[in-house]
Amino acid sequence: MRSCDRAVLSTAMPDSGWPYGSLVMAACDQAARPLLLISDLAEHTTNLGHDNRASLLFDGTAGLDSPLTGTRVTVLGTLTKTDDPALVARYTARHPESRMFAGFADFNLYEMAVERAHIVAGFGVIHWVDPADLLFDTFGFEDLAEAENDIVTHMNEDHADAVGLYATSLLGLDEGDWIMTGVDPEGCDLRNGGAVARVDFEKLADNAESARSALVRLVKAARATATS
Repeated sequence: MRSCDRAVLSTAMPDSGWPYGSLVMAACDQAARPLLLISDLAEHTTNLGHDNRASLLFDGTAGLDSPLTGTRVTVLGTLTKTDDPALVARYTARHPESRMFAGFADFNLYEMAVERAHIVAGFGVIHWVDPADLLFDTFGFEDLAEAENDIVTHMNEDHADAVGLYATSLLGLDEGDWIMTGVDPEGCDLRNGGAVARVDFEKLADNAESARSALVRLVKAARATATS
């Protein structure tokens, strides 16, 4: 979920109950709960106004010769509007082009309260999971959330080379204008134009200092890989 920047949103049409699927751009909060910025004029938003139950399909199979062998997850829950500035900032950092829409009166941020999820990780590897097994419990990690913007700004302004190495050396991705868009206890999110990437930490980061230490370890590993 954290590695995907889009999902298929399914809602129920109020007249007939027919399922309605649509492409949405997604982000996650610190706990990995899905965030969506959607227009009041969209068909799916009208549907949510009658029944806010929905599902989101996150597809992790891009680039595979046999997509059905890859991982995907369908998350079920209810979508509710939020005007939390921290969540708005997290979404717009993930999707810079959305900043112009975030201020429009007819666009709103929604957060999903997850009920359960269905994970398919290849043929025969199929599980229903509860929220506790899908989401991250952020209790005790509040300091990192408060410091996130400062960390991201610092990395992009002062250590852009390190961010680039995360993508190219650690993940084997093409060079480009990689930026960091978010950091959470489990890792950090990167973006290069329309491409996104995810770098996981070796161990959880519970505050700004431990996140910085994790990022330093990552860049050391990236430089070692680049010179080997």
